[in-house]
Amino acid sequence: MTRHIQYVCAVAFFLLHSSSAFVVARSSPGPYLAPLRSVSSDKSSEAPPVNIGWDSHKAVSEVPDSLVRVGDGPEGNHPMRVKFEQMCRSAQIEITKAIADIDGEATFQEDCWTRANGGGGMSRVLSGGRVFEKAGVNLSVVYGSMPQEALQAATERGVDRAAGMKPGERVPFFACGLSSVMHPRNPHCPTMHFNYRYFETDGGVWWFGGGTDITPSYVNADDMAHFHGTYKKVCDNHDPSFYPKFKEWADRYFVIGHRNETRGLGGIFFDDLNDRPADDIFEFSKEALGSVVKAYGPIIEKHKDDPYTEEEKEWQQIRRGRYVEFNLVYDRGTVFGLKTGGRIESILMSLPLTSRWEYDHKVEEGSREWDFLDACKHAREWV
Repeated sequence: MTRHIQYVCAVAFFLLHSSSAFVVARSSPGPYLAPLRSVSSDKSSEAPPVNIGWDSHKAVSEVPDSLVRVGDGPEGNHPMRVKFEQMCRSAQIEITKAIADIDGEATFQEDCWTRANGGGGMSRVLSGGRVFEKAGVNLSVVYGSMPQEALQAATERGVDRAAGMKPGERVPFFACGLSSVMHPRNPHCPTMHFNYRYFETDGGVWWFGGGTDITPSYVNADDMAHFHGTYKKVCDNHDPSFYPKFKEWADRYFVIGHRNETRGLGGIFFDDLNDRPADDIFEFSKEALGSVVKAYGPIIEKHKDDPYTEEEKEWQQIRRGRYVEFNLVYDRGTVFGLKTGGRIESILMSLPLTSRWEYDHKVEEGSREWDFLDACKHAREWV
């Protein structure tokens, strides 16, 4: 017996959970954006001034040139905050334009918001395209405070970030990042996810995190060599130890624990990176983010018109079910958002439009589906 589960969300970004937020819908430069939709609520005045409120969105007329303001949030590196936000804004425009060009039909809708106590965000979402069933790229700037357990859930070594704080004391923070998930229609086109972020907490503690990973339904060694090879070159430009370390980190992070398999075929992933000057890590993050289209676009162009069977489409839907399981149970960003009372539409936007679960589903040994599962259970080297 099968079940079809439909989710009406787009991409997830672990920081895109606005607090005391006001949402604005506005047009952005570029012919690839559709008419916009606003989100409103009459409860914004009830939201607490520091914590993040899930129901506090209100339409406003415009978004400032920068969501980073001097004096907002904990004391920290204001120039880096501004620089990282501008990098994310530029990348959001470039990536959504490239994806819309590849799709050829659908356009991105943009929702924007600001928060009463600082920060805000911009979501760009494409649905019902010729190539992409759903795609989105989300920018967020967040000021607020979080429970210590939320900080621990949001980082690799979260316990260290609350050192010296009293039990139960909330941690003031600043966070900025850009995140995306792309879900194509064709089962021979892989899903892709990226997330690049900069984080500060009270007392001048800072770190970078992020990565790009790929989730196909079938193993294509040439595609994986291209994707991983692109990011190996990026890593090697900054530190030859990055790729093997961050590739292994991705293989370890994206594990669906209750199934003992990975969500997909990895990529790079890093967190709590502050072992060198912030400007050096910024340049690495910038090049990695700037390589998303180069790593992913050619694979989609290559396979977007491939013929496929009903059985292959069903297998894609089953794998998307695994994607949902990981995001709802294990994803650090989802846990972070739920623990901080974030904007639900943003928290759950990583979920695909459709997924499938079959009771006690088995694959035939030696089949292409079996080969893919083997790659998810035993990490492979692609370059």
